[in-house]
Amino acid sequence: MDIKTFNLSNKNGMTMTVTNLGCAIISLNVPTKNQVKDIVFGLDSAEAYAKPHPFFGVVAGRFANRIGNGKFTLGGKTYQLETNDGAHHLHGGFNGFNSKIWDVEEANEQKIVFVYHSPDGDSQYPGDLKARVTYTLNDANVLRIDYNATTETETICNLTNHSYFNLSGHDAKDILDHELEIVADKTTAVDAGLIPTGEFADVTGTPFDFRVAKPIGKDIKAAGEVNATGGYDHNFVLNAPGKAASVFSPQTGIRMTVSTNSPGIQLYTSNMIENGGIAKGKGVEYRVHSGFCLETQLFPDAINHAHFPSCVVTKDSPQDFYTEFAFAW
Repeated sequence: MDIKTFNLSNKNGMTMTVTNLGCAIISLNVPTKNQVKDIVFGLDSAEAYAKPHPFFGVVAGRFANRIGNGKFTLGGKTYQLETNDGAHHLHGGFNGFNSKIWDVEEANEQKIVFVYHSPDGDSQYPGDLKARVTYTLNDANVLRIDYNATTETETICNLTNHSYFNLSGHDAKDILDHELEIVADKTTAVDAGLIPTGEFADVTGTPFDFRVAKPIGKDIKAAGEVNATGGYDHNFVLNAPGKAASVFSPQTGIRMTVSTNSPGIQLYTSNMIENGGIAKGKGVEYRVHSGFCLETQLFPDAINHAHFPSCVVTKDSPQDFYTEFAFAW
């Protein structure tokens, strides 16, 4: 494997390290008033991303999130994908985009463009797919991610970045005091296996109501009881393109605002981190609820629900999505 790392920076002292293995974001350093904080989970080296890990900072694909029973029909033909999450398919299977070496199309101090060509039959997916992921760290303290997917033959795609954030520092205890706002009136209701039922659930009066900012820990136990996840692992139906979420750490004063043109965002509170609730990286132990993910996306299992936004990519209908993480301190 020709594994490489790349460093991005802006004029305000923000720095970022990424690798071409899975497009993983290894570190994201924010200069607060008192000290520089690395606010993302990461592994000790780029080479470590070649071994199984909890998707730290990688791009998940060809289809991020879950597909029920790993099965779907496209163009009149039924396909069976790998079932790597119990009975279901998760984040592209056992050898998804997170495990691939991506080509570097362009790189400078503030921008890097990764490209990966996934052939027909890759992880049992039909059709070829060319994925392009661009990271840009600008002088307005915005990390922008652009996702582009094209094909010559019909297929499905759902790309997202799976960074775990802790705005108090990646080595801080937990994120339960982080104040979170999500601009969503509904979630996609799920069954016990976290597969959408096809219904949309109103967040009013539930643990999933983040329309007014509240601490992540305020209702996290109740959220876990609702779907037996141990916390949040749910897709929110965003009200409109633009601002999707905002998170604030009272410890550091860092605020992260998320904007996107994706229709959904998955809130995950590192409920099942691995190995008895502990994962090691960058000299620390990451534990349950020590980080959160906000994964902008198409809806889980979208291919099996005709009324969900389409995840189908054709030669004439490519995918173009963006996500911006804006930081202030």
